[in-house]
Amino acid sequence: MSEKLKLRRRWSVMRDFFDQSASGGYVLMAAAALALVVANSPLADSYFGALNAHLGVNVGPLHLDESVLHWINDGLMALFFLLVGLEIKREVLDGQLSRPSRVLLPGLAAAGGILLPAIIFLAFNAGNAETRDGWAIPAATDIAFALGVLALAGDRVPSSLKIFLTAIAVMDDLAAIIIIALFYTAELHVWALGGAAACLAALIVFNRLRLMKLWPYLLVGLIMWWFVLESGVHATLAGVALAMTIPLVKSPGCPDHPHSPLHRLEHALHKPVAFLVVPIFGFANAGLSLAGIGLAEALAPLPLGVMLGLFLGKQLGVFLVTLAIVRLGWSDMPKYASVGQLYGVSVLCGIGFTMSLFIGNLAFTDPLLIDETKIGVFTGSVISALVGLLILKFTKADIPKAVRPAG
Repeated sequence: MSEKLKLRRRWSVMRDFFDQSASGGYVLMAAAALALVVANSPLADSYFGALNAHLGVNVGPLHLDESVLHWINDGLMALFFLLVGLEIKREVLDGQLSRPSRVLLPGLAAAGGILLPAIIFLAFNAGNAETRDGWAIPAATDIAFALGVLALAGDRVPSSLKIFLTAIAVMDDLAAIIIIALFYTAELHVWALGGAAACLAALIVFNRLRLMKLWPYLLVGLIMWWFVLESGVHATLAGVALAMTIPLVKSPGCPDHPHSPLHRLEHALHKPVAFLVVPIFGFANAGLSLAGIGLAEALAPLPLGVMLGLFLGKQLGVFLVTLAIVRLGWSDMPKYASVGQLYGVSVLCGIGFTMSLFIGNLAFTDPLLIDETKIGVFTGSVISALVGLLILKFTKADIPKAVRPAG
């Protein structure tokens, strides 16, 4: 395969990803807005009642009885984490994160965008034993939401910045997965962990034997999800573990074979996750009754720490670290991107909707604290989206005259 054809196909894959992620972001925005409307309408009691209703499953030794909200957060979102895991694996093995030179800039920028928000959050909540466990809430960027807003800026934003934002979001998601595993794990049950480990071992054997059919992986992955659910580790991490075992076929002249199991599963999941799973999660978790919420509640330490962590922490952490790396000569600025555009994209990194709400549900069980988390996530994400878009609308790309189109 010629180098030109490989580059063309890879850009086509990236363009499809951006288009789907941006469109999924619009659907997510609509779902979140609808949840807010319903939660503050005469339908509020029906809305919250439906989410708290219990659904049971009994199949042989399998007995599960969870609320609808838990089925969404523990079950349906496992598909989201499976897709995230597939994207991370592909990017590490054969994408933007496949070379150390490509990892350095987004990797360190993502680290700055995780550490500074946590510091800002703890500045408001370190002394409060009830709320300080939420330090990771402003950690991750919502890629669908952020790319949806970035698409509104039009073609004035160079593709290098879109790839940069995507790479940061992927690194954020990887860090969030590690944080969830290490800091948001309940009491562990050894027997269930043993069962999950046995399933993971079977999946690794499938991979080593180069098993190319997907159904054995998915069947064992489903069993592993149940064991992980029972173990005390959050069940969605089973999706990530499954993703790491799905084979990515490479062949001479075609480094990322489009018919490999990983590509087939990733392609199959993209639209259902973007247009069904994540919007359902957003609709189920974004409902916030505004009754009784005033300025005092909005400026309480928890929502204030989340809001400022997202809006100030993310933008400053990403922008200052990126600028420092470029100034030190450790990496180049994203191609054709101006400093102003880099700052605008850094502000968009403060859109933390999906993963922030998810971590908030893990950190707190008190409905009041969950509602305060939603206030902080909404305000921080919306302000980041509006300010970031405004900056991008009024900044220009740094394109040399020699490569500018005529006219």
